[in-house]
Amino acid sequence: MAIGVNSDKNYMFTLEERLDMAERSLKAFYNVKVVSFRGLLVDFAYENNIDVIIRGIRNVEDFEFEKVIYLAGESQKLNIETCPFFARQDLVHISSSTVKTIQKEQGIINEYVPIYVKKCLEEKISGQYIIGITGEIGVGKSYISNMMEEIAKECRIEFHNIELDYIGHKILGELREEKYRKIQEEIIHYFGDEVKNSDGTINRKVLGKIVFSDIEKLNKLNDIMYTPVIVRLRRELYNKKGIILINSALIAETDMTYLCNNNIIYVSVDKETQRKRLEEREYTEEQINNRLKSQYDSNEKLKKIEVTIQKESYGKVWHIDSSYNQSIDDIKKLLFEINKYLGEYKRSLSNLNNKNS
Repeated sequence: MAIGVNSDKNYMFTLEERLDMAERSLKAFYNVKVVSFRGLLVDFAYENNIDVIIRGIRNVEDFEFEKVIYLAGESQKLNIETCPFFARQDLVHISSSTVKTIQKEQGIINEYVPIYVKKCLEEKISGQYIIGITGEIGVGKSYISNMMEEIAKECRIEFHNIELDYIGHKILGELREEKYRKIQEEIIHYFGDEVKNSDGTINRKVLGKIVFSDIEKLNKLNDIMYTPVIVRLRRELYNKKGIILINSALIAETDMTYLCNNNIIYVSVDKETQRKRLEEREYTEEQINNRLKSQYDSNEKLKKIEVTIQKESYGKVWHIDSSYNQSIDDIKKLLFEINKYLGEYKRSLSNLNNKNS
């Protein structure tokens, strides 16, 4: 794969960054080499003993442009053949401009670009460094998240903590846009009038008793809620910069690792402490067992995340055991490791280092 440099074009990424993104994205293909070149493409092809150049064409404008490039190349008399390759109709809308525009509006771009490129675009366009945090119920995800938020504020690191559960609560309750009212009506229609509050919103306690005792009903609820949660998450992300933590117990189960580019804090706890915490929330033994059965266990969650990372050749898991409430130093160390991995916030890193010393 050859990446050219057009001196008339104002690139968003440096040549080094473009090479890095290409190399990481094509890492799984052992027979693909990524290089850069300056000057005419036909000269590059000639020097590398390449006889044929394949050019992608999406539309009429591309065709006219490529025709000019072809004729210019032919004029160099190097006997390099150029073959047009027409894009499938379902792909003709894909372009770097389209992807950048979608990202500016916090749209989903993981189906347009590899996950590492998505991460780079979020950083470059939106100034966002997104990390997930997940684990079973009662392991201490919210405690870790809140501690990280406090320490980040103390260290002058811009940090935002978004809990997908809270977004779901808003959809079931306070949001009054027409679509969310329709979703509430759909839930009432499917699960029965007993889940309906007097104002038409959803009684989450009653709904919870129903879905956590029947896995099919829980899956149905997750299907209903998936799209509205993603839409509201986009609203939450809008204009936020810095490190953004997305907290959800179901990142693995619902295939949402793409939201955080496979970069995930995985929180675990010993079973005794987990049950004690759930009992403190006044769950009965039956409710505890139902909730634990409704999710993957720790090994299943972690395995699915690691398989995704391996498949997409990008991502990282930070594992933290919260069997004993972590000290401030433990959380600072975790935040420092994440900051270092992200490679940004040099001044904030200095602040964190000074506070750790």
